[in-house]
Amino acid sequence: MKKNYLSALVLCVFQGVSAQETNVLWQRDIKSSTQDFLSQVTTTLDGQYLITGSSINPSTGSGAGKQNNGYDFHLVKLNQQGEEVWEKYFSGQNHDYLSASVATQEGGFLIAGTSYSGKGLDKKEDSKGGSDIWLIRINEFGDELWQKTLGTSSNEEARAVVQTTDMGFFVAGNIQGAAKGYGSKDALIIKLEKNVKEVSQLILGGKGLDEVEKMIPTRDGGVLVGIYSRSNLGGSKKTENYGEGDFWIVKISKDNKVEWEKNFGGKADDHLRTLALTSTGYLIGGESRSTISGNKTVEIKEGTDLWLISLNERGEEIWQKSYNFGNRDILMGASVIQSQDRGAKNQDFTKGILLGGYTQAEGRIESDDEKFWMLYLDHDGNEQWRKHVKGESAKKEERLSDIKLNRDGSIILAGTSAEELGKENWKIVKLGDSQIGKLIEKQDIKIYPNPVSDYAYVEIGFDFKEADILLYDMGGRQLQSLKTKNKVTKINTQNLIQGAYLVTIKTDTNKTASAKLIKK
Repeated sequence: MKKNYLSALVLCVFQGVSAQETNVLWQRDIKSSTQDFLSQVTTTLDGQYLITGSSINPSTGSGAGKQNNGYDFHLVKLNQQGEEVWEKYFSGQNHDYLSASVATQEGGFLIAGTSYSGKGLDKKEDSKGGSDIWLIRINEFGDELWQKTLGTSSNEEARAVVQTTDMGFFVAGNIQGAAKGYGSKDALIIKLEKNVKEVSQLILGGKGLDEVEKMIPTRDGGVLVGIYSRSNLGGSKKTENYGEGDFWIVKISKDNKVEWEKNFGGKADDHLRTLALTSTGYLIGGESRSTISGNKTVEIKEGTDLWLISLNERGEEIWQKSYNFGNRDILMGASVIQSQDRGAKNQDFTKGILLGGYTQAEGRIESDDEKFWMLYLDHDGNEQWRKHVKGESAKKEERLSDIKLNRDGSIILAGTSAEELGKENWKIVKLGDSQIGKLIEKQDIKIYPNPVSDYAYVEIGFDFKEADILLYDMGGRQLQSLKTKNKVTKINTQNLIQGAYLVTIKTDTNKTASAKLIKK
């Protein structure tokens, strides 16, 4: 794959927001001669970025030493400055599509995708029949630790993966033609132990088509699953659809059982895309073609509008709002800004909501169609500003795949950019926004996890170009010293004995800060 890295200069801003408030910190374009699919950006504990998707691996293509007949899992890790750390492919002998990844609490990642390959090349297990779910656990350097193929004689596909509080995993996807299925396509939820042993499977569906779009971990060790449902009451589905397609929200307990389910929709087609945790419960969002009908209480303006619903932890509606960019608006991600100061009531509260997506042209093309956009809301869903992000050069068709808000208030946008269909390149942009930055509560120095076992992360809260991180024992003896240009730096604590230590930072701007580290 040929790569060309560009700096970004242009940001289109409207609704009374000055361009100086948001600046592009860097842009990286990863170019390819084939159609590439970007699925997700995953932020690591130390502030680096794993970009994942599917591409044709040039080293396994026609004429290469290893013969491959299709798409492969493709991963690129970038550091905090946007420079490539490593690039990896995982190849089967047929098509393999990488759809989800999660940074694990132990370090490294679990990646999940859909495989049409049997045993061969990088794939170590035979196909179970049809398409299967292919899981690969990698360390922070991209090296494989283990892999697992999950499936039956039916067709399974992976859509989401999360790690739970007990260090196990939930994998969510879809299944067609299952013996215990209900409709043309059902949702499939698999619970795995830390050692990858399968604990349980749960199939959810009505008599029609139900597809998992998103899954997030919940505070009680379970998960919230967002499903695009075209099914009426029946099968395992206990709620009725209001229209052609609805948002179907299912709360799953930590032992993989349904706790509650809710349907949201109007009389037309409503497609769920994203979920997020808030201080009061959950945020669900997608696009809607429905006018006020069913349990939709906000009007549509043009084409397909964004539809956002705030729920409490029981799935009961708090508010719903609609937003319009014109043509077909597609919501691809949401990040919530939470207060870190728990206050007198000892609870977090939501400060704001950042949405990301793109507008797909339908019939006519407006100037900002097919471009990345961001929409910022207050905690009640009231719009504060909206911006289009074009970077140094905008291609004819640019479609956002994911948006992430970083701990320091910076924003990562990742998607595809193409002049023509079939030649999609990956485009990753990092932004700094002064308005959002003011909402992020920063400590001069923060250490996590603390107490620590093998590794700790030191986060510096103020601006600098270079800093020294010094580790002392409580007698004042210096044990470690390292230089960093990163806001978050990983330090090795494996050789420390149990007890208390002092971490001190000194920056080139003459700022210093210290915090206690506990080795358990």
